[in-house]
Amino acid sequence: MRPKSLWTVLKWRFGKSDRQPWPKQNVPSTVEKPDLRRPTQDTRWTFVNHATWLIQVDGVNILTDPIWSKNAGPTSWLGPKRVREPGIRFEDLPPIHAVLLSHNHYDHMDIATLQRLETRDHPLFIVGLGNKTFLEKFGLQHVQELDWWQSTSIVATTIHFVPSHHWSRRGWDDTNKTLWGGYVIQGKMQTFYFSGDTGYGPHFKTIHAHFPSIDVAFLPIGAYEPRWFMKDSHVDPAEAVQAHLDLHAKRSFGMHFGTFQLSNEPIDQPAQDLATARQAAGLPLEAFTVPDFGQSFLFPRS
Repeated sequence: MRPKSLWTVLKWRFGKSDRQPWPKQNVPSTVEKPDLRRPTQDTRWTFVNHATWLIQVDGVNILTDPIWSKNAGPTSWLGPKRVREPGIRFEDLPPIHAVLLSHNHYDHMDIATLQRLETRDHPLFIVGLGNKTFLEKFGLQHVQELDWWQSTSIVATTIHFVPSHHWSRRGWDDTNKTLWGGYVIQGKMQTFYFSGDTGYGPHFKTIHAHFPSIDVAFLPIGAYEPRWFMKDSHVDPAEAVQAHLDLHAKRSFGMHFGTFQLSNEPIDQPAQDLATARQAAGLPLEAFTVPDFGQSFLFPRS
């Protein structure tokens, strides 16, 4: 897609706006957290924050778009500041085998966090085309690029890179020079879909055609107002519900909310709008869940 011009961005940020204030520090998570470092025979997924999930399947530990930094920006102090701590401390992570990066925006490709993972675990970093050389400059040693519909495997888990409706830019002169997308993670018994950032489009039905049995989908529900500015690149909760239906996912979980203020809606609005959209579609509460930070879910091995 074609990203917004600088003039359009300035019009949104500094023009007449209904941008709602967020709290400077939101309430901490109170959910009970398992010992994620202890090996498990179950398939488990844990919501960390923003678009960061820990997926533990078939003995493989996978992180999506990890960010533990205080700011989502080019430096440790520049960019939107987090209002809620990650639900899982970095020190409590199990050894990470693979990191899936959906695109190169700062809130999804956080170099400081990636370097911590490289130092500690030396994982495989999987990215869209054009990102490998950039990441290698920061000391990441095992980077694999994929085009849409290409795949790679880690032990018995297969990871597919799939389309999304978004865009990429890291600086002023690299717009859309690297590829963005989502991932389908196929284990022996369960299949996960991680959308990354995306606007609504026919790609959800196309992904269902390729992967007709998605057990769990991770879909964004935040950063969607105002629609005239955000619609092309970020679904709103009603569109996320439609994506859930297009994918025929058995369960979906919201993400991309309540961490960094990237748009105009109040901090609690995504969950409220998702509840309204879910009810309008006749879906039960468990069909599309808003997880708490640090909350884990699992498929028992049995």
